[in-house]
Amino acid sequence: MGVTIADVAARAGVSKTTVSRVLNGKGEINENTVLKVREAISELGYVPSAGAVGLARGTSQMIGMLVPDMAWAWAGIVQAVVETLETEGFGLRMLTVNRGEESLRRLGLQVAAKSFDGLLVIEPEGALASITELHEAGLPVVLIDDRFQRPGFPYVATTNREGGEQAARHLLDIGRRRPLVVTGPEEYGCTQERLGGFVDVYAQAGIELDQRRIVCGDFLFDDGRSAVAQALADGVEFDAVFGHNDPLAAGVLAALHEAGLRIPRDVAVVGFDDVEVASYTYPALTTIRQPMREMGAAAARLLLDHVRRSPEAASSRIVPTSLVVRGSTTEPSSN
Repeated sequence: MGVTIADVAARAGVSKTTVSRVLNGKGEINENTVLKVREAISELGYVPSAGAVGLARGTSQMIGMLVPDMAWAWAGIVQAVVETLETEGFGLRMLTVNRGEESLRRLGLQVAAKSFDGLLVIEPEGALASITELHEAGLPVVLIDDRFQRPGFPYVATTNREGGEQAARHLLDIGRRRPLVVTGPEEYGCTQERLGGFVDVYAQAGIELDQRRIVCGDFLFDDGRSAVAQALADGVEFDAVFGHNDPLAAGVLAALHEAGLRIPRDVAVVGFDDVEVASYTYPALTTIRQPMREMGAAAARLLLDHVRRSPEAASSRIVPTSLVVRGSTTEPSSN
Protein backbone atom coordinates (compact mmCIF):
# COMPACT_ATOMS: atom_id res chain seq x y z
CA MET A 1 0.00 0.00 0.00
CA GLY A 2 1.18 3.51 -0.74
CA VAL A 3 1.24 6.34 1.73
CA THR A 4 -2.28 7.63 2.41
CA ILE A 5 -3.74 10.87 3.69
CA ALA A 6 -4.49 8.99 6.95
CA ASP A 7 -0.77 8.23 7.35
CA VAL A 8 0.05 11.92 6.92
CA ALA A 9 -2.62 12.88 9.48
CA ALA A 10 -1.28 10.38 12.03
CA ARG A 11 2.33 11.55 11.56
CA ALA A 12 1.34 15.23 11.92
CA GLY A 13 -1.08 14.58 14.78
CA VAL A 14 -4.02 16.20 13.00
CA SER A 15 -7.23 15.06 11.36
CA LYS A 16 -7.53 13.91 7.74
CA THR A 17 -9.77 16.92 7.14
CA THR A 18 -6.97 19.24 8.24
CA VAL A 19 -4.51 17.54 5.87
CA SER A 20 -7.01 17.91 3.05
CA ARG A 21 -7.47 21.62 3.82
CA VAL A 22 -3.70 22.14 3.77
CA LEU A 23 -3.38 20.33 0.43
CA ASN A 24 -6.14 22.40 -1.13
CA GLY A 25 -5.33 25.74 0.50
CA LYS A 26 -8.80 26.02 2.00
CA GLY A 27 -9.74 27.77 5.22
CA GLU A 28 -7.63 29.50 7.85
CA ILE A 29 -5.14 27.08 9.43
CA ASN A 30 -2.56 27.77 12.10
CA GLU A 31 0.87 28.27 10.58
CA ASN A 32 2.47 25.70 12.89
CA THR A 33 -0.17 23.14 11.85
CA VAL A 34 0.54 23.79 8.16
CA LEU A 35 4.26 23.32 8.85
CA LYS A 36 3.67 20.01 10.65
CA VAL A 37 1.52 18.68 7.82
CA ARG A 38 4.06 19.67 5.20
CA GLU A 39 6.88 18.07 7.19
CA ALA A 40 4.87 14.86 7.47
CA ILE A 41 4.19 14.89 3.72
CA SER A 42 7.90 15.33 3.03
CA GLU A 43 9.01 12.64 5.51
CA LEU A 44 6.54 10.07 4.24
CA GLY A 45 6.92 10.92 0.55
CA TYR A 46 3.18 11.37 0.15
CA VAL A 47 2.05 12.40 -3.34
CA PRO A 48 -1.60 13.53 -3.53
CA SER A 49 -3.40 12.26 -6.64
CA ALA A 50 -4.83 14.73 -9.13
CA GLY A 51 -8.21 13.14 -8.47
CA ALA A 52 -8.02 13.58 -4.70
CA VAL A 53 -7.03 17.23 -4.93
CA GLY A 54 -9.53 17.76 -7.72
CA LEU A 55 -12.43 16.39 -5.68
CA ALA A 56 -11.79 19.00 -3.03
CA ARG A 57 -11.22 21.86 -5.43
CA GLY A 58 -13.96 20.86 -7.83
CA THR A 59 -11.40 20.70 -10.63
CA SER A 60 -8.07 19.00 -11.31
CA GLN A 61 -6.86 21.93 -13.44
CA MET A 62 -5.69 19.30 -15.92
CA ILE A 63 -6.83 18.55 -19.47
CA GLY A 64 -6.25 15.19 -21.15
CA MET A 65 -5.24 15.01 -24.81
CA LEU A 66 -5.68 11.75 -26.73
CA VAL A 67 -3.53 11.37 -29.86
CA PRO A 68 -2.88 8.38 -32.15
CA ASP A 69 0.86 8.53 -31.39
CA MET A 70 3.57 11.00 -30.46
CA ALA A 71 4.47 11.78 -34.11
CA TRP A 72 5.83 15.21 -35.03
CA ALA A 73 2.74 15.84 -37.17
CA TRP A 74 0.80 16.98 -34.10
CA ALA A 75 3.52 19.34 -32.81
CA GLY A 76 1.84 22.57 -33.94
CA ILE A 77 -1.51 21.58 -32.47
CA VAL A 78 -0.03 20.40 -29.17
CA GLN A 79 2.12 23.53 -28.73
CA ALA A 80 -0.90 25.78 -29.26
CA VAL A 81 -2.95 23.70 -26.81
CA VAL A 82 -0.20 23.90 -24.16
CA GLU A 83 0.18 27.67 -24.54
CA THR A 84 -3.57 28.26 -24.33
CA LEU A 85 -4.03 26.00 -21.30
CA GLU A 86 -1.05 27.46 -19.43
CA THR A 87 -2.47 30.95 -19.89
CA GLU A 88 -5.65 29.74 -18.20
CA GLY A 89 -3.83 27.93 -15.37
CA PHE A 90 -4.36 24.39 -16.68
CA GLY A 91 -1.87 21.58 -17.31
CA LEU A 92 -1.90 18.95 -20.06
CA ARG A 93 -1.72 15.15 -19.78
CA MET A 94 -0.86 13.38 -23.04
CA LEU A 95 -2.49 10.02 -23.81
CA THR A 96 -2.24 7.65 -26.78
CA VAL A 97 -4.24 4.73 -28.14
CA ASN A 98 -1.12 2.77 -29.10
CA ARG A 99 -2.27 -0.28 -27.14
CA GLY A 100 -5.83 -0.42 -28.44
CA GLU A 101 -8.38 -1.72 -25.93
CA GLU A 102 -5.85 -1.55 -23.09
CA SER A 103 -5.30 2.14 -23.79
CA LEU A 104 -9.04 2.78 -23.81
CA ARG A 105 -9.47 0.87 -20.54
CA ARG A 106 -6.77 2.99 -18.89
CA LEU A 107 -8.43 6.12 -20.27
CA GLY A 108 -11.70 5.06 -18.66
CA LEU A 109 -9.97 4.52 -15.31
CA GLN A 110 -8.37 7.97 -15.45
CA VAL A 111 -11.74 9.53 -16.24
CA ALA A 112 -13.31 7.66 -13.31
CA ALA A 113 -10.51 8.94 -11.03
CA LYS A 114 -11.19 12.50 -12.23
CA SER A 115 -7.56 12.84 -13.34
CA PHE A 116 -8.55 15.59 -15.76
CA ASP A 117 -11.48 17.93 -16.29
CA GLY A 118 -11.94 17.47 -20.03
CA LEU A 119 -10.51 15.66 -23.04
CA LEU A 120 -9.12 16.86 -26.38
CA VAL A 121 -8.98 14.20 -29.09
CA ILE A 122 -7.12 13.94 -32.42
CA GLU A 123 -8.02 11.22 -34.95
CA PRO A 124 -9.55 8.65 -32.59
CA GLU A 125 -8.95 5.59 -34.78
CA GLY A 126 -11.29 2.89 -33.46
CA ALA A 127 -12.00 4.90 -30.32
CA LEU A 128 -14.82 7.23 -31.34
CA ALA A 129 -17.56 5.05 -29.82
CA SER A 130 -15.75 4.83 -26.47
CA ILE A 131 -15.09 8.57 -26.39
CA THR A 132 -18.72 9.28 -27.26
CA GLU A 133 -19.77 7.15 -24.27
CA LEU A 134 -17.46 9.15 -21.97
CA HIS A 135 -18.96 12.37 -23.28
CA GLU A 136 -22.50 11.12 -22.80
CA ALA A 137 -21.55 10.20 -19.21
CA GLY A 138 -20.61 13.83 -18.55
CA LEU A 139 -16.97 14.29 -19.60
CA PRO A 140 -16.42 17.48 -21.65
CA VAL A 141 -14.82 16.40 -24.95
CA VAL A 142 -13.67 18.32 -28.05
CA LEU A 143 -12.43 16.62 -31.22
CA ILE A 144 -9.73 18.30 -33.29
CA ASP A 145 -11.05 16.97 -36.56
CA ASP A 146 -9.14 17.07 -39.84
CA ARG A 147 -11.01 14.07 -41.30
CA PHE A 148 -14.59 15.32 -41.22
CA GLN A 149 -15.71 12.85 -38.55
CA ARG A 150 -18.47 15.14 -37.18
CA PRO A 151 -19.09 13.33 -33.89
CA GLY A 152 -21.97 13.84 -31.47
CA PHE A 153 -19.91 16.25 -29.36
CA PRO A 154 -18.10 19.55 -29.98
CA TYR A 155 -15.33 19.67 -32.58
CA VAL A 156 -12.91 22.05 -34.26
CA ALA A 157 -12.45 21.45 -37.99
CA THR A 158 -11.14 23.16 -41.09
CA THR A 159 -12.64 23.89 -44.49
CA ASN A 160 -11.51 20.83 -46.45
CA ARG A 161 -13.88 21.35 -49.37
CA GLU A 162 -12.89 25.00 -49.74
CA GLY A 163 -9.24 23.89 -49.57
CA GLY A 164 -9.79 21.59 -52.54
CA GLU A 165 -11.45 24.46 -54.38
CA GLN A 166 -8.52 26.77 -53.60
CA ALA A 167 -6.05 24.24 -55.01
CA ALA A 168 -8.08 23.85 -58.22
CA ARG A 169 -8.52 27.58 -58.77
CA HIS A 170 -4.81 28.19 -58.32
CA LEU A 171 -3.89 25.50 -60.85
CA LEU A 172 -6.43 26.81 -63.35
CA ASP A 173 -5.12 30.36 -62.83
CA ILE A 174 -1.65 29.21 -63.92
CA GLY A 175 -3.07 27.40 -66.95
CA ARG A 176 -3.03 23.78 -65.74
CA ARG A 177 -5.94 21.91 -67.32
CA ARG A 178 -4.84 18.26 -67.03
CA PRO A 179 -4.48 17.54 -63.31
CA LEU A 180 -3.74 14.27 -61.56
CA VAL A 181 -5.13 13.88 -58.03
CA VAL A 182 -3.58 11.59 -55.41
CA THR A 183 -6.07 11.35 -52.55
CA GLY A 184 -6.05 10.17 -48.97
CA PRO A 185 -8.02 7.07 -47.89
CA GLU A 186 -11.39 7.23 -49.63
CA GLU A 187 -13.33 6.42 -46.45
CA TYR A 188 -12.17 9.65 -44.78
CA GLY A 189 -14.57 12.56 -44.93
CA CYS A 190 -11.68 14.99 -45.51
CA THR A 191 -10.63 13.03 -48.61
CA GLN A 192 -14.15 13.22 -50.02
CA GLU A 193 -14.38 16.93 -49.22
CA ARG A 194 -11.00 17.86 -50.74
CA LEU A 195 -11.65 15.82 -53.85
CA GLY A 196 -15.22 17.09 -54.23
CA GLY A 197 -14.18 20.73 -54.06
CA PHE A 198 -11.33 20.19 -56.52
CA VAL A 199 -13.40 18.23 -59.06
CA ASP A 200 -16.29 20.71 -58.92
CA VAL A 201 -14.10 23.73 -59.70
CA TYR A 202 -12.59 21.94 -62.72
CA ALA A 203 -16.08 20.90 -63.84
CA GLN A 204 -17.20 24.52 -63.67
CA ALA A 205 -14.29 25.30 -66.02
CA GLY A 206 -15.57 22.67 -68.45
CA ILE A 207 -12.99 20.03 -67.51
CA GLU A 208 -14.18 16.63 -66.32
CA LEU A 209 -11.68 14.46 -64.44
CA ASP A 210 -11.89 10.83 -65.52
CA GLN A 211 -11.05 8.02 -63.11
CA ARG A 212 -7.52 7.55 -64.50
CA ARG A 213 -6.70 10.98 -63.10
CA ILE A 214 -7.81 10.16 -59.53
CA VAL A 215 -5.55 7.78 -57.58
CA CYS A 216 -6.39 6.67 -54.03
CA GLY A 217 -3.48 6.80 -51.56
CA ASP A 218 -2.92 6.68 -47.81
CA PHE A 219 -1.38 10.09 -46.99
CA LEU A 220 2.14 8.61 -47.30
CA PHE A 221 5.27 9.73 -49.20
CA ASP A 222 5.49 6.41 -51.04
CA ASP A 223 1.86 6.72 -52.21
CA GLY A 224 2.62 9.96 -54.02
CA ARG A 225 5.80 8.56 -55.51
CA SER A 226 4.21 5.32 -56.76
CA ALA A 227 1.04 7.05 -58.06
CA VAL A 228 3.04 9.36 -60.30
CA ALA A 229 5.36 6.59 -61.47
CA GLN A 230 2.35 4.44 -62.38
CA ALA A 231 0.54 7.29 -64.15
CA LEU A 232 3.63 7.97 -66.25
CA ALA A 233 4.00 4.26 -67.04
CA ASP A 234 0.32 4.10 -68.09
CA GLY A 235 0.73 7.07 -70.44
CA VAL A 236 -1.56 9.41 -68.47
CA GLU A 237 -0.77 12.96 -69.53
CA PHE A 238 -0.89 15.54 -66.77
CA ASP A 239 0.50 19.01 -66.15
CA ALA A 240 -0.36 19.28 -62.45
CA VAL A 241 -0.74 17.07 -59.36
CA PHE A 242 -2.88 17.77 -56.29
CA GLY A 243 -1.68 15.65 -53.36
CA HIS A 244 -4.07 15.42 -50.42
CA ASN A 245 -1.35 16.04 -47.85
CA ASP A 246 2.22 17.34 -47.85
CA PRO A 247 4.17 14.08 -47.28
CA LEU A 248 2.24 12.56 -50.18
CA ALA A 249 2.97 15.62 -52.35
CA ALA A 250 6.66 15.37 -51.41
CA GLY A 251 6.58 11.84 -52.84
CA VAL A 252 5.04 13.28 -56.02
CA LEU A 253 7.97 15.71 -56.32
CA ALA A 254 10.47 12.86 -55.89
CA ALA A 255 8.84 10.81 -58.67
CA LEU A 256 8.79 13.79 -61.03
CA HIS A 257 12.49 14.45 -60.39
CA GLU A 258 13.27 10.79 -61.02
CA ALA A 259 11.39 10.97 -64.33
CA GLY A 260 13.42 14.00 -65.41
CA LEU A 261 10.41 16.35 -65.41
CA ARG A 262 10.83 19.99 -64.51
CA ILE A 263 8.81 21.45 -61.64
CA PRO A 264 6.80 23.56 -62.13
CA ARG A 265 7.47 24.09 -65.85
CA ASP A 266 6.35 20.58 -66.88
CA VAL A 267 4.22 19.68 -63.86
CA ALA A 268 2.97 21.93 -61.05
CA VAL A 269 2.35 20.38 -57.62
CA VAL A 270 0.04 21.40 -54.76
CA GLY A 271 -0.11 19.72 -51.35
CA PHE A 272 -2.35 20.12 -48.32
CA ASP A 273 -1.63 20.95 -44.63
CA ASP A 274 1.47 23.21 -44.75
CA VAL A 275 3.47 21.09 -42.32
CA GLU A 276 7.19 21.71 -41.91
CA VAL A 277 8.27 19.44 -44.78
CA ALA A 278 6.50 21.73 -47.28
CA SER A 279 9.22 24.36 -46.83
CA TYR A 280 12.08 21.89 -47.24
CA THR A 281 11.20 20.12 -50.49
CA TYR A 282 12.80 21.13 -53.78
CA PRO A 283 11.23 23.20 -55.01
CA ALA A 284 9.36 24.34 -51.91
CA LEU A 285 5.81 23.08 -51.95
CA THR A 286 2.76 25.17 -52.76
CA THR A 287 0.09 23.91 -50.39
CA ILE A 288 -3.27 24.50 -48.77
CA ARG A 289 -2.58 25.58 -45.22
CA GLN A 290 -4.57 23.68 -42.64
CA PRO A 291 -4.23 26.03 -39.64
CA MET A 292 -2.95 23.53 -37.06
CA ARG A 293 -1.96 26.03 -34.37
CA GLU A 294 -5.20 27.97 -34.72
CA MET A 295 -7.17 24.71 -34.51
CA GLY A 296 -5.27 23.66 -31.38
CA ALA A 297 -5.84 27.01 -29.65
CA ALA A 298 -9.50 27.11 -30.68
CA ALA A 299 -10.05 23.55 -29.42
CA ALA A 300 -8.45 24.32 -26.05
CA ARG A 301 -10.56 27.45 -25.58
CA LEU A 302 -13.72 25.62 -26.66
CA LEU A 303 -13.06 22.76 -24.22
CA LEU A 304 -12.39 25.15 -21.32
CA ASP A 305 -15.69 26.90 -22.07
CA HIS A 306 -17.46 23.54 -21.74
CA VAL A 307 -15.46 22.56 -18.64
CA ARG A 308 -16.55 25.83 -17.02
CA ARG A 309 -20.09 25.32 -18.30
CA SER A 310 -20.05 28.75 -19.89
CA PRO A 311 -23.46 29.70 -21.29
CA GLU A 312 -21.60 31.16 -24.28
CA ALA A 313 -19.78 27.89 -25.12
CA ALA A 314 -20.08 27.19 -28.85
CA SER A 315 -21.05 23.78 -30.15
CA SER A 316 -18.13 23.70 -32.61
CA ARG A 317 -15.63 25.88 -34.52
CA ILE A 318 -14.56 25.94 -38.16
CA VAL A 319 -11.14 27.44 -38.94
CA PRO A 320 -10.58 28.29 -42.65
CA THR A 321 -7.81 27.03 -44.92
CA SER A 322 -5.65 29.30 -47.07
CA LEU A 323 -3.41 28.95 -50.14
CA VAL A 324 0.37 29.22 -49.63
CA VAL A 325 2.17 29.69 -52.96
CA ARG A 326 5.76 28.44 -53.28
CA GLY A 327 8.07 27.22 -56.01
CA SER A 328 6.28 24.01 -56.96
CA THR A 329 3.68 26.03 -58.90
CA THR A 330 5.42 29.31 -59.65
CA GLU A 331 8.83 29.71 -61.24
CA PRO A 332 11.07 32.42 -59.76
CA SER A 333 11.10 35.71 -61.59
CA SER A 334 14.02 36.20 -63.99
CA ASN A 335 14.29 39.84 -62.95
